[in-house]
Amino acid sequence: MGVVNVTPDSFSDGGKFFDAEAAVAHALKLVAEGAEILDIGGESTRPGATPVSEAEELRRVIPVIQKLSAQVKVPISIDTTKPGVARAALATGASIVNDVGAATHTEDFSMWKIVAENHAGYIVMHAQGSPLTMQENPVYRDVVREVNGFFSERLGLMMNEVGVPMEQVILDVGIGFGKTSEHNLSLLTSLKAFARWRRPLLIGVSRKSFLGKLSGADVQNRLPAALACAILAVGDGAQIIRTHDVAETVAAVRMAEIIFARKKNVE
Repeated sequence: MGVVNVTPDSFSDGGKFFDAEAAVAHALKLVAEGAEILDIGGESTRPGATPVSEAEELRRVIPVIQKLSAQVKVPISIDTTKPGVARAALATGASIVNDVGAATHTEDFSMWKIVAENHAGYIVMHAQGSPLTMQENPVYRDVVREVNGFFSERLGLMMNEVGVPMEQVILDVGIGFGKTSEHNLSLLTSLKAFARWRRPLLIGVSRKSFLGKLSGADVQNRLPAALACAILAVGDGAQIIRTHDVAETVAAVRMAEIIFARKKNVE
């Protein structure tokens, strides 16, 4: 999954693709590099980020999705917590909703209703708190158990209250979203605990701050650390890797898959 941030304040690319034409060109480059999903976002979810209005988010992402949907065959994901943005994006050509809020911001299940009506893919991501406050003091007794409990609660409501089929769901443990470095490491070393849901698992570690804290690398030099996480995650069952660095990640993951398959045959 290649990341396309149509924002002026992304921690990872500094707003290089805020212009719609630049964002489309970047997305086409990611597809050429091997991206099998494009994730388009118009609101930064970095720690401390200030929310934007629905109108502004729509202004940023809809022209990009509209142009891309006419040019690419890979699925387009809309990275949003707003039902109105999800609805417009799906009507424009997106087919997946990447919801970092997992519909916890609304009580009327409107996001899930839109997903159900459009038969869209839906990424349920765990986060503690909002982007504005999530890294202030995240606390868990058992982060793996609590994230699994969150999935249980969200999936139960989605299926029983709205009727979103499990077949439309992807899970994301939310690395870096209301977690310390220790929490992130606990999740990354326990990914097999989430196989119980029998749903694709998405992992996003690309350029995140915990990589810098553990390796000492600044945001533009965290690729080696991210690749290590991605390879190990694939080995433990992750099926989607969300990344800013598509070409390098594809090459690393494909090589790892060859080795994992050979290892399996030997065993």
